[in-house]
Amino acid sequence: MAFMSVLTEKGRRQALVVILCLLKLSSVTGQARYSIPEEQAQGSFVGNIARDLGLDVERLVSGKARIITKGNRQYVDLNRDKGILVIKERIDREELCEKTTPCSFSFELILENPIQLYRVTVEVIDINDNSPSFPKEEIGLKIVESVAVGTRFSLVSANDHDVGINDIQKYTLKPTDHFKLEVQNQPDGGRFVEMVLQTPLDREKEETHSLMLVASDGGEPHRSGTVRIHITVLDANDNAPVCSQSVYKADVKENSPEGSVVTTVSASDTDKGVNSEVTYSIPHVARDTKQLFKINITNGEIKVAGKLDFEKSKIHQLNVQASDHGGYTDTCKVIIQIIDENDNVPTIQLMSFSNSISEDSPSGTTVAVVNVNDEDSDGNGVVKCSINSDVPFKIESSLTGYYSVVTDNMLDRESVPEYNITITVSDQGSPPLSSRKTINVKVSDINDSPPKFDELEYIKTVPENNPAGFSVFTLRATDADSGQNARISYFLEDKHINGLPVSALVSVNSENGILHAVRSFDFEQMKSFEFNVSARDAGSPPLSAVATVKIIVQDQNDNPPQVLYPVQTGGSMVAEMVPRSADVGYLVTKVVAVDVDSGQNAWLSYKLQKATDRALFEVGLQNGEIRTIRQVTDKDAVKQRLSVIVEDNGQPSRSATVIVNVAVADSFPEVLSEFTDFTHDKEYNDNLTFYLVLALAVVSFLFITCLVVIISVKVYRWRQSRILYHSNLPVIPYYPPRYSDTLGTGTLQHVYNYEVCRTTDSRKSDAKYIQPMSQSLVSVEEAGAETPQVDKQLSGICSQMSTLQKPPNNDWRFTQGQRPGPSGATGGPEVAMGTGPWPQPPTEAEQLQALMAAANEVSEATATLGPGTMGLSTRYSPQFTLQHVPDYRQNVYIPGSTATLTSNPQQQQATAQQATQQALPPPQASAQPEPPKAAQTPASKKKSTKKEKK
Repeated sequence: MAFMSVLTEKGRRQALVVILCLLKLSSVTGQARYSIPEEQAQGSFVGNIARDLGLDVERLVSGKARIITKGNRQYVDLNRDKGILVIKERIDREELCEKTTPCSFSFELILENPIQLYRVTVEVIDINDNSPSFPKEEIGLKIVESVAVGTRFSLVSANDHDVGINDIQKYTLKPTDHFKLEVQNQPDGGRFVEMVLQTPLDREKEETHSLMLVASDGGEPHRSGTVRIHITVLDANDNAPVCSQSVYKADVKENSPEGSVVTTVSASDTDKGVNSEVTYSIPHVARDTKQLFKINITNGEIKVAGKLDFEKSKIHQLNVQASDHGGYTDTCKVIIQIIDENDNVPTIQLMSFSNSISEDSPSGTTVAVVNVNDEDSDGNGVVKCSINSDVPFKIESSLTGYYSVVTDNMLDRESVPEYNITITVSDQGSPPLSSRKTINVKVSDINDSPPKFDELEYIKTVPENNPAGFSVFTLRATDADSGQNARISYFLEDKHINGLPVSALVSVNSENGILHAVRSFDFEQMKSFEFNVSARDAGSPPLSAVATVKIIVQDQNDNPPQVLYPVQTGGSMVAEMVPRSADVGYLVTKVVAVDVDSGQNAWLSYKLQKATDRALFEVGLQNGEIRTIRQVTDKDAVKQRLSVIVEDNGQPSRSATVIVNVAVADSFPEVLSEFTDFTHDKEYNDNLTFYLVLALAVVSFLFITCLVVIISVKVYRWRQSRILYHSNLPVIPYYPPRYSDTLGTGTLQHVYNYEVCRTTDSRKSDAKYIQPMSQSLVSVEEAGAETPQVDKQLSGICSQMSTLQKPPNNDWRFTQGQRPGPSGATGGPEVAMGTGPWPQPPTEAEQLQALMAAANEVSEATATLGPGTMGLSTRYSPQFTLQHVPDYRQNVYIPGSTATLTSNPQQQQATAQQATQQALPPPQASAQPEPPKAAQTPASKKKSTKKEKK
């Protein structure tokens, strides 16, 4: 709401000044002016700024319109949603402008995107809210009775903070019997009040007078202030002091120190004595001025008493009163001009500032708007604004006192990510004063830089047989951009390698670029492969770069050598023949092996691991050739078994073993009988590990069991011996097995061994030796040592029964007809009845009966295996029947006798020869894949010869 003010002559002059100022501000984008009364409540309406400036409310909101003020206080606030200005806090015109008229304050309205600046001026209209007041409640005057009519007495003027019509308009003096009141206007707008004597005073009639001075303003409602004047009439002093000058003028610099002399006022009085003494005072002066100056009451010297400020007041007027003791006074004026000094530093106020600017912003883009101001005047208040020259920005003047910082060149964040712009403002004083303000402008990034790999091509080596998920290496790409534009993700480009997508071989972590092997690599299948990895940033649009990765698979020694020759088959055995006439260095055969690895992992060496006769053969270390190292003789065994190990040169090395069968013979039939056992070699090799573990477990169990049994037997025997020792029973001597008689004189050996061999699995084992053995203890051990391979290949269960008895009589014998059992002749009645020369000790008879019962059980168990084959598979020769199994009831030897319960040696030898002939295959049957196993070898022939001799 605007109020119309009553314009006095002074108001017209002020309006003319305002019009000239408006013409000077024609360069402003827009401006508005409002008038409001002071002391309005908070939130009161000031004006519709949107309508007055021709702006939309949406523009105020989108442009983030805000008010910028120079001072610390903001009286008016902006309502963006309605586009109006409202009172933010109470406005006191007297506090804001004091006596200055018209009273107004200005502020700027700033809009962004694009930046627009509007100046708004608000004039504060005075209301009559202050009453006139006098500095004192009472004025005391001393007047000589002889004072002449028309004498003037100055009075203190009242003060009213309001202006215009609301200021003091008139003074009234009551009563007016002796005095009248005259008011004079002063150049500074103040009023000089004097009281003029109208009628002479008579102290004798009335010694004191009491008057009332009333100051009234012209506001509505009217306000007034009063002061009481107390007049004391003195005795006559007919001469008053006279000032030497009616007006004094003096100049003083602002910021002059306290105590500086401004000027000296002098007055003279023609009276003599006490009435001629003059004192000086400044009775009527404004409170602010009184605090700035002081006067010496005796000599009239005026000095600076406070801080002078040209910007607050440029001129001061003092009314100095010279008084004598008789009450006569004279008044003179002292006009003090304040000289401006360059004491105010220019100020910089940041009105609008964008701390971030896009690197693709065009030249001329506004970054900041600043306001500069200098409170000094003339040249001291003229300022110059500039910025540092090492930045791609420049400063331009937009409005009076306003400067804009704009871009002057293209920006590149990757080169310079931010700028420190120093704004310097200096005045033209002497010496010049300046101030600086630094603002930091960050260049915001745009996605203009693609990612970049450290290398265009990566070549990495990965050992084969790597575990799945093996970390190969880390790809690293950099992006000169920042933020999301520099966030890089890694991807595999689609490609097929050996029919497989590259994602089936490797994977890359999209966040950190770690390359992992998805599967285990095999050098023998794939030695190397290439693929592309792209690095893509998160900008819009995204930029990418591609790097080539080559993975070289490093060979590991993961493949053992493979023997190509001789071929190891399970169906038949291949043997190399060496004639007995072979000389030294004779090439028997050559072991051929390969290794699918490469490099030194494929370098093969050949060594002879085992051999029947190591002094006969050697193997070439590099070529695998098996040669003889000495002359072959007739004493060399026909069957030679060589175990050759083939090793590669890897770390650790791998090896393969091949069995080479060599026959030292001149003809094939001689060889055939020696290689009938080789059908089980493959199975033996396959099950060797299992048998070894099983044997270890069984041996451990048997050892523990035997240990427990032996301890139990020892304890039991000890207890039995203790019982027999204390009893009257006859003691029967006990002879342990293989106990030799050192006192006997018999002609036969005292140890008789019977080897009973029976099969538990006719498909895997054969009965090798079914013949009685009657060697001594030494011969049994030697026989076991001579045929270690035969004992290993026997899978039947062999049990040896040994009986050792002490003969009761050296010349006691049985004839052939006295043999017990079905195979012997029928005995006489003595034998049947248990009489005759049979020994009477029951212990030996019981032992003989137990032996016969064991022989019968063996015969019955053998008969249950089936007729003809003894439970063997039909794949063995049908000629090998039960007729070849000896009757163990015939192999009974009478302890202490040289007679045996068996046939004569000639019949036994004939029976063995017949079994040998039946076991040998016919000549046409030599081509069968499985030759009969009952054929005798030269070694067995030698054994038979030894037995026959015995």
